[in-house]
Amino acid sequence: MRKDAVQNRERLLRAARQLFADRGLDVPLEEIARTAGVSIGTLYNRFSTREALVEAVFADRVATVAELAEQALAMDDAWEGFVAFLTGVCELQAADLGYNDLAARTAAVDGDRGHGLMREILERAQRSGGLRGDVTLADLAFVIWGVAATVRATGKVAPGAWRRHLALALDGLRAVAARPLPAPPMSTAQTRAAMREC
Repeated sequence: MRKDAVQNRERLLRAARQLFADRGLDVPLEEIARTAGVSIGTLYNRFSTREALVEAVFADRVATVAELAEQALAMDDAWEGFVAFLTGVCELQAADLGYNDLAARTAAVDGDRGHGLMREILERAQRSGGLRGDVTLADLAFVIWGVAATVRATGKVAPGAWRRHLALALDGLRAVAARPLPAPPMSTAQTRAAMREC
């Protein structure tokens, strides 16, 4: 790309990163372009869709989640690794409303390396006896969705409230707390359909 094109792309990424972090993923693209000091046409020349812009803005967060997963898998205690991973993801959510929205929209759907690592963390914690055996990746979506809603509702008045929410959820995921569940887990198709509503 030409130097001015590279600069425009960086300005757009900076503007989108800040606006998404402050307000979430539904910021109008026109506002992102205006904040970056470029036309909406320039935005579309650099990023043909909102999804392409979101992917570029959050590439570093996706990489961080993969690092968190690898660190969790390297921990001696599988339950503690599971807790550390979920806590790390939720810390990213709490720090950035855009990532909070993204996590809620993509939680626990199979497909990429990150989800493969998440499945490995879950299954390892189950084999260790720390995590209840009937938990699925789709069930973890409930945790992510719940924390996402808590972050949105309490972020300005009680920024750490999500930690209490997560601790309560984690206690319910422990094998020692397990009781029969009243409904089957959601299928992958149901999880995807639910996420489209987020």
